[in-house]
Parts: sequence; C-alpha cells; structure tokens
Amino acid sequence: MLQEIYIKNLILIDELRMEFGPGLNVLTGETGVGKSIIMDALGLISGERIRSDLVRNPEEKALVEAVFSSMMIVKPVITYEPVNS
Repeated sequence: MLQEIYIKNLILIDELRMEFGPGLNVLTGETGVGKSIIMDALGLISGERIRSDLVRNPEEKALVEAVFSSMMIVKPVITYEPVNS
C-alpha cells in the first residue's frame, strides 16, 4: 500500500511530499492544480520511462520517491475433525 510520495521538479511541482492514510484516499481539486502530475509520478514509480517534457527545470534533477508498506494477507485456516461417537 502506498504510504507516501515525494515529487521534486516535475512539471508544475517544485517540491511536494504527500502522505496517505489507511483506506481510501481521494485526490480532488480544480482543473490544473496537479492531480494528473501525481498520477504521472505514480506511473514513473511503477516503471514508466520519464519524458523530457515532464521535467520542470531541465538544469536540475527531477525526483520521484515512494514509500510502500507490505500488506500481509492472513487467511484463516478452518479444519474439520469428525467427532467419534
């Protein structure tokens, strides 16, 4: 699960750190405030190649970092043992 994302020098974003809580997190806002940039950053984290037009200032390094927590899925084990009468 995504816990935090850090974005630096990406399109409109000079520097941004966002933390996500447990459960559903929703990005909302006016047109042009950067919601799609955050989604582009998540794409970069998942392996997409960066395009030169995504870098805000080409003379500086662009950086996207993310912190993920591991989720352990626990399945209950149900056993049935017949009772001897």
